[in-house]
This record gives sequence, structure tokens and C-alpha cells, in this order.
Amino acid sequence: MLCEDCGKNKATVHLTKVINGNVNKVHLCEDCASKNKDFNFDSSFSIHNFLTGLLEGSHNETVDFSKTKSIKCDTCGMTYGKFRQIGLFGCDDCYDNFKDKLKPLVKRIHGHNTHIGKVPKRAGGVIRVKKEIEKYRNQLNSAVKKEEFEKAVELRDKIKELEGQLDN
Repeated sequence: MLCEDCGKNKATVHLTKVINGNVNKVHLCEDCASKNKDFNFDSSFSIHNFLTGLLEGSHNETVDFSKTKSIKCDTCGMTYGKFRQIGLFGCDDCYDNFKDKLKPLVKRIHGHNTHIGKVPKRAGGVIRVKKEIEKYRNQLNSAVKKEEFEKAVELRDKIKELEGQLDN
């Protein structure tokens, strides 16, 4: 498809406007789109700007950012305020140094702080067994709290059986 403005270049920018139910589609090349007043955007996407935006938007979290700006990484000297500004860590130790401040961000993005995703079948033997053991341990703790000791014994036996599989 050619640009609707110059008619020479390939249209790479496609805009669909819906105003009061009226649909208007525009197909332009990059040069014509950059000259067009309807397109007022920065085309360079940066994951760092994205993360910085998430940090800026998380003022309602439990972290008081006015106090965290002075926190520094012991290894590289990066401050948390500087990280919030540029969206990049200075070194791998920054993850450990700013861990408590990152928890609300990770929870906001993923909905939780721990990985609870699926395990691929090909890679899954040991990992799948470990996840099953963890699931049974949680059920065991719940059963003990509820004083359901018969169920707790069954769960304990399942855990021992699975742990035996890991040892083999």
C-alpha cells in the first residue's frame, strides 16, 4: 500500500480515528507521518522509559519515594532516585540493594511477587515434582491448622513419596 499523501513511498504508519461513530483511516509513509499534525508522538519506544513511567505512577504504593532517593547501591553507587529517573540499574547488585523498593513494582506488573507460571513438559521432571511438593506442603500446613490430622498424614506421605523421586 502506498502513502496516501505523497503516493511514492510504502505506507508504514496506519491511523484509524473513530469520532462520534465516524471511522477515518489514514495510511502514510514515515516521512509524511512525521510532517502530519495529527501524529504528535515519539516513535522511539524505550523499555527504560516504560519502567520509569511505572515507577512514577506508583506513588500510591507503600514505598515513600522521598525517603528512597538517597538509598545507594554499595557496589556502583547508583541511587534509587537515579534509577527512577533513567530506568536502568548500574550493576547486578542494584537488584539486591533496591529489592524492597522493587516489590511493589513487580507486584503491580505481574499481580504477585513470585513466579507461579507453567513448567514446560520437556524441562519439567524435577521442577514439576518440586512444585507439587510445595503445593502439598501448603495443603499440609492448612490441614494442620484446621486440625485435619488424617488428611495431614496423607499429604505427608505424598510429600515423602515425591521427595523419594527426587533422590533417585
